Amino acid sequence: PPTPTGNGRLVQISTRGSVGTGDDVLIGGFIIEGTAAKKVIVRAIGPSLGEHGVSGALADPVLELHSTSTLLQTNDNWRDTQEQEILDSSVPPANDMESAIVADLVPGNYTAIVSGAAGATGVALVEVYDLDPTNGKLANISTRAHIGVGDDVLIGGFIITGPQTQKNVIRALGPSLDTNGVTGVLANPTLEVYNSNGALLHTNDDYSTDHDSSVIGSYGLRPPSLLESAIYLDAAPGNFTAIVRGFEGATGVGLVEIYGVD
Repeated sequence: PPTPTGNGRLVQISTRGSVGTGDDVLIGGFIIEGTAAKKVIVRAIGPSLGEHGVSGALADPVLELHSTSTLLQTNDNWRDTQEQEILDSSVPPANDMESAIVADLVPGNYTAIVSGAAGATGVALVEVYDLDPTNGKLANISTRAHIGVGDDVLIGGFIITGPQTQKNVIRALGPSLDTNGVTGVLANPTLEVYNSNGALLHTNDDYSTDHDSSVIGSYGLRPPSLLESAIYLDAAPGNFTAIVRGFEGATGVGLVEIYGVD
């Protein structure tokens, strides 16, 4: 593996999952570390996924941005609010029915919730882009959604810029979610990590069987349940994808987490 240097950084993190209603909406959490505010754009993508071959894409995603229990901003159709700021970000959504929010956020924990307008359901993508890499850093994203089969698995993507490497811990949780009142949890999640060429880098089912389980534990990121999965990845700059499925095709509510641990 590459020699770790601690100078890589996460600049974009995203998760694709199934958007339902109630507990089955798409819930993305992210952390900003540092001492200064950071400008980000949060996007909720649906219709344009269908143009890339994803079946059952959410036709009209609605996006909410929360800090703890406070609703900071909401958007349905990105041209309706902040149109110029979103255009200036250089990453406006491809479809006018998709949602986006530009915000200057102080260090802390944030949640992006994606639902369907008028209670609609389908597959959607929640994304956070770092628009100001000089201040603070994106530390992690954790996204909860209902995990099915086919296009309805949970897919987390992240981009590392360099020139050096970034240490990451990727986790797939299911059983432990029921302690927080979530119903219908995924009993046994499996986890795979791929690079941008589609090559499988690592796979895990039950974190204690992974050869890096002690390293994961040293960061305080050991999953709460023995049936949950985790992977340590010391990665050179590039694009990566984490896929969470149910063991033997099982379905239920699961969580994918991507931590930058440098």
